[in-house]
Amino acid sequence: MLPRFLLLGLVCVLVVRAAPIDREAWVSRHHPVNRAVDFDAPLTVGNGGFAFTADITGLQTLAGDYHRHGVPTETLSRWCWVTDDNPQGYQLSDTNQPFRMADGRTLGFPTRQGTPAGEWLRRNPRSHPLGVLALEWDKADGSPLSPADIESPDQVLDLWRGVLTSRFNLGGVPVTVVTVCDPASDTVGVRVTSEWVERGRLRVRLAFPRGHDPAVKNTPGFDWSQPDRHRSELRDGARGGAVVRRTVGATTYHVAVSRPLRQAGAHAFLIETPPMGGRELAFTVGFSSDESEAVAGASVDALLTASAKAWTSFWQTTAAVDFSGSTNPLAMKLERRVVLSRYLAAVQLVGDVPPQESGLTCNTWYGKHHTEMIWWHAAHFALWGQDAALEKNLSWYRAQLPAARRLAASRGLPGARWAKMTGPDLRESPGGNPLIVWNQPHPIYLAELLYRNRPTPELLATYRDLVLETAETLAGMLHWDAARGVYGLGPPLWIVQEIHDPATSQNPTFELAYWRWALGVAQQWRERLGLPREPTWDHAVAHLPPLAQRDGKYVALESHPDTWTRRDSRHDHPEMLMPLGVLPGGPDVDRGTMERTLDAVLAEWDWETKIWGWDYPMIAMTAARLGRPETAVEILLRDGPNNRYLPNGHCPQRSDEKMDPSAPPGSRRREIAVYLPANGAFLAAVALMVQGWDGCTTQHPGIPKDGTWVVRAEGLRPLP
Repeated sequence: MLPRFLLLGLVCVLVVRAAPIDREAWVSRHHPVNRAVDFDAPLTVGNGGFAFTADITGLQTLAGDYHRHGVPTETLSRWCWVTDDNPQGYQLSDTNQPFRMADGRTLGFPTRQGTPAGEWLRRNPRSHPLGVLALEWDKADGSPLSPADIESPDQVLDLWRGVLTSRFNLGGVPVTVVTVCDPASDTVGVRVTSEWVERGRLRVRLAFPRGHDPAVKNTPGFDWSQPDRHRSELRDGARGGAVVRRTVGATTYHVAVSRPLRQAGAHAFLIETPPMGGRELAFTVGFSSDESEAVAGASVDALLTASAKAWTSFWQTTAAVDFSGSTNPLAMKLERRVVLSRYLAAVQLVGDVPPQESGLTCNTWYGKHHTEMIWWHAAHFALWGQDAALEKNLSWYRAQLPAARRLAASRGLPGARWAKMTGPDLRESPGGNPLIVWNQPHPIYLAELLYRNRPTPELLATYRDLVLETAETLAGMLHWDAARGVYGLGPPLWIVQEIHDPATSQNPTFELAYWRWALGVAQQWRERLGLPREPTWDHAVAHLPPLAQRDGKYVALESHPDTWTRRDSRHDHPEMLMPLGVLPGGPDVDRGTMERTLDAVLAEWDWETKIWGWDYPMIAMTAARLGRPETAVEILLRDGPNNRYLPNGHCPQRSDEKMDPSAPPGSRRREIAVYLPANGAFLAAVALMVQGWDGCTTQHPGIPKDGTWVVRAEGLRPLP
């Protein structure tokens, strides 16, 4: 069984060059290294749908400190979800609020999130942490192991092999911890080597919180309260190991350990150490929803071999961009961010349910998938030679077509309507979410990227229903404005720039451009499938209003054209740049107007109030398509709010930072500790800047031609 991140689909043919990229050297020069306790630099091993994030000890010994002061260390999957009891029988309709539609109808949307029903429906189901592995050291004073006890740390994540090695001293005695994840199962392998193990004074503890604190939406801490509200049943395992059967509400999962366990509390267990005289404690811990699969896996050595094989293959067979011959001081910063973002995407964004915005590092929005983020999370896979990683994400969309059809029908729409903030079942979450619409065309764009890489009848058949039914809803969401002779979009809607009144918002710039482009692509799919063009779609595309502008610059939306006259309208996402950047432009996009708009965003946007990690790459894409590579590189790598990357490659979001009321005085917790849409957007932008787009004749169009850049690229695909 291949690891999720190694599902490549059709890998594009590499261009033969005289000096091919030395892939191992390219990857290895960017191994993350920690030589101090850095709460912002935990490191992760994983396989795409399961991940284990470790602190400086190679385990999760200091989990509370890392959560309190930086980035959490957790064990997460995309298959484990919990749901609280619902004695009140809350239903989504309980949160409906009436909105007047553009055609005069009144329709209820579930936007009342602050009600008891709204709170329950937002929190449930939510992603559940699987367990915590930590070192226990017998200190002379009897106190718990703390960051101050970690002496002379030297921790390296070998990206080429997917192996984390952590070396440090405790009380002057060396300790080495090796951590690895099985590419083919949700299993962690650990080897602890130290004289402290031989003396019986260093152990590993496996503990289970009740879950996350459900009162905290983003980056919640573990909930260790109410031990009677969940169960951890110890059972004998195969081959001398043990199994813990976990029950949280109606959710059951199993944890298989290759060594015996000793109960150390209602929800805590000590992994039995070898007999006296052994300096090494080696074990595997496997997590599974299926009891029949809850068997301790292969040895740690076998996992190390499997991980090295899988990761070496990953780096050798997917795309690469090497800047090592450059003299520009930004070149290695760009290359390092590419390598680390590729790794993070591979270990965190290929699960059974598409990712949450914090991947598999911690929970945000209760672990829910935000479907408007799937482009940033997954489009880059098709550009970097990982088609099947994108297909893994789209397999969930295909499976949820019946639910999407029901949602469309409930709104009086044809086709399949995609919920915005959702758990595994595509059920909407109350709030502004149901009014967001720019998530709707994404499946068409992503399926088109796959078709461009593999234009076969089989691929058309696989994604036919997804593309065509998504397009039916796109057309159905438009309304005919007889007075103007055009189709309008909204109200109500919440546009990409989430600061405008959804009850009155109409004809947003990016959404209109996206409707035009996606319906055009859907027509091409009909023709490829041997079907006639849908005349109502052609009529809609031909009668969409022009993109709104004022004083020679595009504005966010037609109904609120105050983007450049009111400072309060110049924060959050500058969506007016996206029609030429994320999209390829077209007859509806004037390049001169877009260039003036880009200049205005660069000069006048309120970056400090709020900007997001994917905005910087998005702006860079527009700059590249406008033939401004210097601007593209500068904005992509700008050290600005929410664009500061941590040593592990993550990009926290400062604009939503806040104090944690449960933390001790003086501590700080970022509300959004890591933000994977930033990494995915970055990879998409680099692909466009290096490989270009359809019709582009300039080599590496987003890289300056000033003599300081040397670019070698293998395997990248262009954008539309």
